[in-house]
Amino acid sequence: MARPRNRDYAELRRDLVDAGGRLLAAEGPSALSTRLVAQQAGVSTTAVYNLFGDKAGLVREMFLAGFERLAEAFAAVPHTDDAVADLLALGHAYRANALANPHLYELMFGRPVPEFRPDAETAVLIQPTFDALETAVARCVQEGAFAPAEPHDLAVRLNGLAHGLCSLELRGALGDPDAARRHWDGALQAMVRGLA
Repeated sequence: MARPRNRDYAELRRDLVDAGGRLLAAEGPSALSTRLVAQQAGVSTTAVYNLFGDKAGLVREMFLAGFERLAEAFAAVPHTDDAVADLLALGHAYRANALANPHLYELMFGRPVPEFRPDAETAVLIQPTFDALETAVARCVQEGAFAPAEPHDLAVRLNGLAHGLCSLELRGALGDPDAARRHWDGALQAMVRGLA
């Protein structure tokens, strides 16, 4: 019998986070145990305890991993001379990240694990994703693409729109991928026109 391959820390963390996310999304919080997550990832429960401490630590890492992936998606959006196009690209990056990580999305923005509440330290770690949105909105205001307004308030509203669209799409309520894309484009364009 072949020996299982060794995984580095980053790969093992990702495998465990994804296994936990899939279990949570498919079977709910009662199925989320260190034993089942380890089994799904093909490792011992010792690996879970060594990396995360306990189930609560695993859930926190799943939450943070979702936001790390969102931050990476935002960082990949090119910065151009068109502030509005860049802002819309962030919206599409948000959608793409949600579609690539549906098993983490509900944990990021909902409360499927009732006992998990992000603490102040965790909130600080995820803040850069919202800051990226607020910076993009502030640029639209500063360059005159949007009417004068408080960037934070506009960012909250845009975030709400994107979150609502993602939640609907992940539940299949926006139709097939082409229909969903049309809804996204229409909603974001309407919002941008209204802010101009």
